[in-house]
Amino acid sequence: MSEWVLASDIGGTFTDIVLAGPDGGWTSVKQLTTPEAPERSVVEGTRLALTQAGISPEQVVRVVHGTTLATNAVIERRGARTAFVTTEGFGDLLRISRAARVEEDRYDLHFQNQASPVSAELCFEAPERMGPKGEVLRELNDADARALSNEIARSEPEAVAICLLHAYANAEHEERLARHLAAVMPNSSIVLSSRIHPEIREYDRACTTLFTAEVAPLMASYLARLEAGLEGIGIQAPLQVMESSGGVMGAQVAAERAVATLESGGAAGVMAAARFAAHQGLARVISFDMGGTTVKAGVVHDGEPQIVRELHVGGKGSFGGRRAGTGYPVKTPTVDVAELGAGGGSIAWLDPEGLLQVGPRSAGASPGPACYGRGGVAPTVTDANLVLGYLDPDNFASGKLSLDRQAARNAIEREIAGPLGVEVDRAAWAIHDSVNASMANAIHVVTVQRGLDPREHTLVGFGGAGPMHMAGVASRFGIPTLVVPPDAGVASAVGMLSCDLRVELGQTRSIRPEELDEALAAKEFSSLRARALERMGYEQAPGELIVEQLVDARFAGQAHELSVPLRSIAARDLASLEDDFRQLYATTYGVEARGEVEYAALRTRVRVPIVAPPLPAPRARGGVAKPRAQRWMRFGEVEGEAPTYAREDLGVGANVVGPAVIDGRVETIVVPPGWQAAVDDVGSLVLTFETR
Repeated sequence: MSEWVLASDIGGTFTDIVLAGPDGGWTSVKQLTTPEAPERSVVEGTRLALTQAGISPEQVVRVVHGTTLATNAVIERRGARTAFVTTEGFGDLLRISRAARVEEDRYDLHFQNQASPVSAELCFEAPERMGPKGEVLRELNDADARALSNEIARSEPEAVAICLLHAYANAEHEERLARHLAAVMPNSSIVLSSRIHPEIREYDRACTTLFTAEVAPLMASYLARLEAGLEGIGIQAPLQVMESSGGVMGAQVAAERAVATLESGGAAGVMAAARFAAHQGLARVISFDMGGTTVKAGVVHDGEPQIVRELHVGGKGSFGGRRAGTGYPVKTPTVDVAELGAGGGSIAWLDPEGLLQVGPRSAGASPGPACYGRGGVAPTVTDANLVLGYLDPDNFASGKLSLDRQAARNAIEREIAGPLGVEVDRAAWAIHDSVNASMANAIHVVTVQRGLDPREHTLVGFGGAGPMHMAGVASRFGIPTLVVPPDAGVASAVGMLSCDLRVELGQTRSIRPEELDEALAAKEFSSLRARALERMGYEQAPGELIVEQLVDARFAGQAHELSVPLRSIAARDLASLEDDFRQLYATTYGVEARGEVEYAALRTRVRVPIVAPPLPAPRARGGVAKPRAQRWMRFGEVEGEAPTYAREDLGVGANVVGPAVIDGRVETIVVPPGWQAAVDDVGSLVLTFETR
């Protein structure tokens, strides 16, 4: 019996399902997301995929899942009712925060700091104090811990987040308080900062602990329902969850560390881009993932995505660690992804000045764009693309949905074209072009703002809407080559299939270079490795295990660090670590700084490799591309009849010259004037711009 792997990715509008077999066979399904019960769309899509693939549920040996549940719960502030406990005198820590004015906020005379993520009545202070080296400055005795626990219990929280000052150096008081809380609140989730993020910076640690406590009960309940639903259709395979750093983890671990899934969808897309880039020998790529609600961009160099250790959520989009001030900080290893509220379901509207805006509000899956015929009346990007002739109204989302072109025209006429006094077609192009300009900002964040030239990269585009817009976005930067992988509409789910089990842990340790000897390094890294394996659900190391060791270093007095890879804990490698840091610092910042070096934290990455299902078998050479039909389309000021092709008709070597549209099963590829598309050996479309 052949073994298959199932991947599912829940988006704001569609849920994507991919079944991959051992011989390169793929089956993909797009299913409208059911927001009220997201696990239902996964189960329904999986049942359909099994039928289409002609396999039994018993043949599925592994299930990988990506979800936006944690992200939405944090952004919408609808997690579990959570009490926050900190050291006496620091109760206003989360209210004060550290938000900075960024971008246009610098000039806003009415600027308001973001609200505290927890109300004042749910903030409690413990009569205790630890020093930065773990010394007890004020003891938390059992009587005080018991009294505080009873006080917290009276507020009836569903979860408690404990973040005591300097608990990363000594967790004794957090552990003691947790024991007393468990005695009076046995059914509540209790989360300790010393277990979640034992590193310096109180505000960051507090936010991370609070959001973990808020989301953990929701995630545990959701994953239990999902497992039950899959078991109900006969799938007994273990469930793994995509995490933000580009790996996967067991469902039980994901329930406990829900914040590690905040960018699971974005990370999966970048990993998909990495796999296809490796197949084609591309050293530098930009991933561009546009779905129904958001667009996500990331960069992959030499097969590896950039990893940051801080994610900001709840502000102006979701960004990696260099965008302070855009939301609440969450300290978790994350693929460096810029995410904006721009997708097929993004609503077009006019601001009070009569200027066209697109997003960030989305029509989502319910009611959806006006053309869905499900009660939506607001004009969206999908409505504009339908009016422009890019979408086939009779074959959308694998033929599951027929689109109403007249409803789309009516919505754009009523809300945009009429008030502006322009033709509907021109208004539709303005919506399309406007969202392209917005999405270019995501690419700008992960390239130009990182000191990278986007023109030196290949743009890999996917998501249901990405291949319709990627040429327009690429043109803004002068990116000359684009790649659309097979089944691009479900590429994030494809990316999950090749992700290893992995975890990264850090521990604050203030050490001078001469103090880090072999004995200390062996003790600390052994402890980190054991904790990492425990978090992955292993009692002992599996047969194949890849371990990386790093040291966070900085010049004395600096506030932030760089992570320096440690080749080994041998004396010679420890001795060269300081020089390695200076070299990395010069490479990163372009400055050969001098001064005393200090180590701030030790860190380990543990990875258990998996065998990824193969990519689709090479397609037969197809010769000349033959269009199936002609359709009216508009590209800026250019309009008229243009050919449409079925992607399944295009074999290796086939070439399509724009303007044209290529209809895939789960995506639509727009080839604008001046561009052409060719098919490579796995069915990817490679778009290039013709310079004349």
